[in-house]
Amino acid sequence: MASAASNVAQLPVRSARPAISIDGNRATLLEASLVRYALTDSLDGMARAELCFGNWGGAERPGFQYFDRQLLDFGKAITVAIGSDTIFEGRISAIAADFPEGSTPEIRVHAEDRLQALRMTRRSRVFEQASLGSIARQIAGDHGLTAEVGVDGESAPVIAQLNQSDLALLIDLARAADAEVRVVGDRLVVARSGGGTALELAWSGTLRRFEVSADLAHQRSAIVASGWDVAARAGISHSADVTAIRSELGNDEAGGDILNRSFGNRTDTIAHACPATAAEARQLAEASYRHSARGFVTGEGLCETDPRLRVGVTLALSGLGPLFDGRYRTIAVCHLYDADDGARSEFRCDRPGLGRA
Repeated sequence: MASAASNVAQLPVRSARPAISIDGNRATLLEASLVRYALTDSLDGMARAELCFGNWGGAERPGFQYFDRQLLDFGKAITVAIGSDTIFEGRISAIAADFPEGSTPEIRVHAEDRLQALRMTRRSRVFEQASLGSIARQIAGDHGLTAEVGVDGESAPVIAQLNQSDLALLIDLARAADAEVRVVGDRLVVARSGGGTALELAWSGTLRRFEVSADLAHQRSAIVASGWDVAARAGISHSADVTAIRSELGNDEAGGDILNRSFGNRTDTIAHACPATAAEARQLAEASYRHSARGFVTGEGLCETDPRLRVGVTLALSGLGPLFDGRYRTIAVCHLYDADDGARSEFRCDRPGLGRA
């Protein structure tokens, strides 16, 4: 029989502290002075980081440690990793300091990923015979990125960018095509969520805490998109219903079906957009219905930090009972670290259906 010591030796060991690199070089002294961090990401924007370090005294030199801007400076690349897996990569865009009463001074740096360049570029221009994919490729080239387009979207005769940032334009177009925008290294990725192996979390194990709600307030029986086809001189309309989300439900019951049974038909019409072709109307109606339907079941959780936990990843949650066990889409992530509680991650997720009792 193996001894208890040998069993312990076989368990995987993971460092409690993250690895931090500045401009590609490991910063071990910076790691040792780390007080806390918060690394956040969501479907609606870029990834951001806030890292706080002790800033006073040391064996090699007294006084403030990082105010000389030799190590921590604007524009420097900063990477945070757990083991060999990177959980944040960006550039420093803000430097702040805290001088608490009766405690050690601290320095905080804020960083954003490479979508920052798109956020800070605002312009007006017109794209002709363009789609989400073609515009993403052009914007990627404008910012020295390589486009990786998994959802091309419908082509439109004219798409106008009016005093809008490149990032806001891309997010708007991606939402209409049921896609998401993110940056991975030097790649601008436009794709749908999910796919690949689901990350399994079990309560109360790797999933420490979870709150979940199924709410019909924003569910609809159908969503209609209407417009005018100039070439055909005719009105166009498309109605999307629960069939648009059926492939994501599995054995779950859709919020739209529960709404119809409990309260009757509730149809909504899109008023803020005017599609110019039948294909554009269909894409807009179905993407809008999916966006609404996925918000039926929403949850917030706390789990052990896992580098695989990223925005868009599918979660397989268990231990929650027949209504709420199942697959969820991750829509926001915040990786946290401090000296008291160590590394952990908060997340928000959603799902278009409810388990059957």
